[in-house]
Amino acid sequence: MHQQLPLLLALVAIIVLIEMLATKLRIAYPVLLVIAGLSVSFIPGLPRVQIDPDMIFFIFLPPLLSDAAWSVAFKEMSKWWRMIGSFAFLVVLFSAFAVALLANYLIPGFTLALGFLLGSIVSPPDAVSAGAIMKFVKIPRSMAAILEGESLLNDASSLIIFKFALIAVGSGQFIFQEAFVDFSWMVMGGVGLGLIFGWLFMQAHKRLPTDAPSDIVFSLIEPYFLYWIAETVHSSGVLAVVTGGLFLANRRFSFLSSSSRVMGRSFWEALIFILNGVVFMLIGLELPEVVAGLRADNTPLSEAIFYGVLATAVLIFARILSSYAAMLATRIFRPGVASKMLSRSTRRLLTLPLLMGWTGMRGVVSLAAALAIPTQLHGHPFPHRNLILFITFVVILLTLLIQGLTLPFLIRRSNINVHTNEEPKDALKAKVKRLMVEETVRLLREKQVKGLLTDQKLQHMIEQWENKIRQPENAGLSETAKYHYLELLEEQRQFLVGMNKDPEFPDEIIRWQIFQIDLEEERIKLL
Repeated sequence: MHQQLPLLLALVAIIVLIEMLATKLRIAYPVLLVIAGLSVSFIPGLPRVQIDPDMIFFIFLPPLLSDAAWSVAFKEMSKWWRMIGSFAFLVVLFSAFAVALLANYLIPGFTLALGFLLGSIVSPPDAVSAGAIMKFVKIPRSMAAILEGESLLNDASSLIIFKFALIAVGSGQFIFQEAFVDFSWMVMGGVGLGLIFGWLFMQAHKRLPTDAPSDIVFSLIEPYFLYWIAETVHSSGVLAVVTGGLFLANRRFSFLSSSSRVMGRSFWEALIFILNGVVFMLIGLELPEVVAGLRADNTPLSEAIFYGVLATAVLIFARILSSYAAMLATRIFRPGVASKMLSRSTRRLLTLPLLMGWTGMRGVVSLAAALAIPTQLHGHPFPHRNLILFITFVVILLTLLIQGLTLPFLIRRSNINVHTNEEPKDALKAKVKRLMVEETVRLLREKQVKGLLTDQKLQHMIEQWENKIRQPENAGLSETAKYHYLELLEEQRQFLVGMNKDPEFPDEIIRWQIFQIDLEEERIKLL
């Protein structure tokens, strides 16, 4: 391990530098990380970075899924749950089935079970890649909500297919009744355990004398514990982490202090950035090893590349076809919902399904699943493991390079933001802040009438809020004034939490404003 530590530290430094370069070039950083990993792997004399396949899920997935659950716009998701469900389950299943048929028909020695195993690995799109691209282009909130919701659930659906395919490969048979019972337990057990232990963790935050560091440590333990306990009883660890994360995220203001939220946000941003960076670097670093494995299996490289390119084409076509089918079904059965996504002038163009179909970059989950394939099966090498790994790497590379580099251009050319019925984000931010200021002035005037506010600085603060000039100057506030001001900030926070129930205002706008209040509270506490 001590021999690999310098390499790992160097990789982290490279990840940071590449992210800076990607931001400057306005390119999604996963694309450059994969290329960098591939370049680094050819440097002679470097030690191999080896990861235990049995641990790959446990190391990377729980925190990545938990962060996604805490970041997702749950209210927006609830608007588009039908579309999200179709992408997360039906589209993943359709893509896996298409790849399974292709592999079974074209690749010698590939059974249908092995085909489904490959299909389950390459079927889920990667939210990190799409999110990195969306930093540089604006997309409608409806499209962002669908992509976020899909990323939460498609990992669970693909990994459930992966487990059943792995069982079928090992046993050589598939018993539908047993599979249905196992599937039901994986879903219900995962969701149930997520809710139960999510509630228990919330009570621990509330009842124990925690501070910001201990809250952050708890937040790191929670996803790993949820994943472990669910997998121990053979249910879905992914669903347990997602469900528990959503449960806690939607109650964060009831058990986390402003300090915990502010410090936790910075901690999780750094942690997730490093984890994603390491995984994408591993994609490039591992490719030469996989190629060496193909040669050991006497599989021609050109033939393996052909299979990877064909699988990529099938996946892209299947997702685009599914996107159009989902939009058509929505227009037929839910015309009111469809009209919310696109204005009348562009519904005929159907550019949104094409863009949704083109967002299917593969990444972290596909790599983790491929590396998690056991090396041995009944004492013999796992059949076609190296070929499955190579096809997965080709799919990841091609989708990142082709779709990842062209998606921003397609979004800009489509003018999709011009043809939506959504109110601009800046206008919504201004509206939320105006309503909060009006509520603040009302509360201050109410306290003033009751004679509760006698401090001159707070009197001046009322005028500042009314005129909306700037943040109040709070240096030198008395303890009484500080108490009333912190009380006011809490009133603002609760007002925004209540406003979040209004479907007009997106979650991200409300959370952004609450984060500003949290920052202000931390500043006041230091005075």
